[in-house]
Amino acid sequence: MRYLTTTFLLAALAAVLAGCGGGGSSVPSNGIAEVSGQTITQAQFNALLEQAKKSYASQKRKFPAAGTTEFQTLKFQAVQYLVQRAEFQQEADKLGVTVSDDEIAARLVKIKKQYFGGSESRYKKQLAQQGLTDAQVQDDIKAQLIQEKIFKKVTSDVKVTDADAKKYYDQHQSQYGTPEQRDVAHILVKKKALADQLYDRLRAGASFAQLAKQYSQDPGSKKLGGKLTISKGQTVGPFDQTAFLLQTGQISRPVKTTYGYHIIKALGAIKAAKTTSFSKVKSSIHTQLLQQRRNGAMTNWSNKLKKDFDGKVSYQTGYAPPTTSTAATTTTQ
Repeated sequence: MRYLTTTFLLAALAAVLAGCGGGGSSVPSNGIAEVSGQTITQAQFNALLEQAKKSYASQKRKFPAAGTTEFQTLKFQAVQYLVQRAEFQQEADKLGVTVSDDEIAARLVKIKKQYFGGSESRYKKQLAQQGLTDAQVQDDIKAQLIQEKIFKKVTSDVKVTDADAKKYYDQHQSQYGTPEQRDVAHILVKKKALADQLYDRLRAGASFAQLAKQYSQDPGSKKLGGKLTISKGQTVGPFDQTAFLLQTGQISRPVKTTYGYHIIKALGAIKAAKTTSFSKVKSSIHTQLLQQRRNGAMTNWSNKLKKDFDGKVSYQTGYAPPTTSTAATTTTQ
């Protein structure tokens, strides 16, 4: 269990908002960045980096050496993670988003139950392994809850109508249908001479299933006597064309493909293509579109947030992110 690494530390570090601003002269000496007057301290940064080291160690991974590209990337991601948290906290205050101690406690109980079976001793053991304190975990939980509440507030007006879902369904018909299908059997061998010999034996009355089990090179169907169900257009061309042209019970001459030589037997009639009705998929389409639109709304809000903080974030010398770096927008499910 790797939860206790500052709100899924490695995942969080990879999902941060790009902070804006420059210079380091206005940042207090004990800080590595300042967000609208709020100082992010060296101690906060050191604690985050120490937790990253613990996480690497627990996964038996070597922590990147100082000065390496990997270390620099991790360093700047850590800074941006802390900047993001400060930005979100400040925006939460403007939006009227608050997180109570009871909410934090309830989430912690849920975490302990999910990851530690409700065992306090196992929880504390994990804290020690990750170099965390209970207070740090609760602080991380608060930041996570703030993000979740902001997401909910920002996306509260996002809607998807039945008409929206039907339009999507009509535009993506291929996603909601199954092509023609057929039950066949085949024997795959590498040499044409062997394929011809097997074909002659089959014409003379030999058991298709027995020859498939003995000679076929297809591991997926060999033990089943060569049996498999294929969908139109989803096997290699020559095989597909032949399999759907055969009469039921008919055996083909050897067919060459990139895999070798196939002898194909049509075991049943072609099953007609089907389309799943809109009524059966409406709910899933609705859910899919709603999540997409919510994520889009959050992305737009996050982009605006970056602009709002442009010029309001300052970095201590050596902690400003490279000007060419970009980062992903945080979304909450």
